[in-house]
Amino acid sequence: MSDLAATALLCRTSDRTPEGALGAVALSELAGARQVGSPATPQALGWKEDLVASRGCLLEAGGQVDDALTAGRFPLLFAGDCSIAVSTLPVVVRHRPDAWICWIDAHADFNTPDTSPSGFLGGMPLAAACGLWDSGFGAGVDPARVAMLGVRDVDGGERVLLDTHGVGRPEGPEALADLPVFVHLDLDVLDPMVLPATFPSPQGWSFEELQDVLEGLAAGSEVIGLEVTSAHPAHVEAIWAALQPLVDR
Repeated sequence: MSDLAATALLCRTSDRTPEGALGAVALSELAGARQVGSPATPQALGWKEDLVASRGCLLEAGGQVDDALTAGRFPLLFAGDCSIAVSTLPVVVRHRPDAWICWIDAHADFNTPDTSPSGFLGGMPLAAACGLWDSGFGAGVDPARVAMLGVRDVDGGERVLLDTHGVGRPEGPEALADLPVFVHLDLDVLDPMVLPATFPSPQGWSFEELQDVLEGLAAGSEVIGLEVTSAHPAHVEAIWAALQPLVDR
């Protein structure tokens, strides 16, 4: 796709294991993506510490999406962890207020600092982008314009927030037909027997099921961008093949 703006963000956001950044490196080589930053030592920090330690990297994530959309290009961003969404999704809706967010993930990542059992920043970014708590990176995403696919691991307080804010959980991509959509894909949506994950959740998808969903989005929706996290370096060829419906449309 000639308008593809592919970037691999290698710096640490809230990564607790090395595989995500290494997976982003490997995917960047398959995609011919520009690499930004370098892998850092994974750490188990709390959300406040991660926001401070990773501020530059999170700003870079939003900046890459901003640059691509400003230029009328399709942003494709690879990163280690879902925390990038605190900065990328507010940028998306600033450019396209009509956009929907298709959140493909085993986890809702809709906790706030008050509801999170773990205090992990990677479990809170969507809620921040929706304005449920202030990450310092903006907000603006309407929860009613979020459609979750593959989500199966939700904390109790998080479930209350999802229900009270009208976040959608449709059966498939058909619910987003004819709509402008930005896709967030955390590869832990795949079954952990298919792809190892930092926070594994059983009963996930196969690569074939993932590709079917992405084909449905590519065929029925106006997909305006894609961010991909939690790639495992040992499986990047299968991941890249599954992404083709969106990156080669």
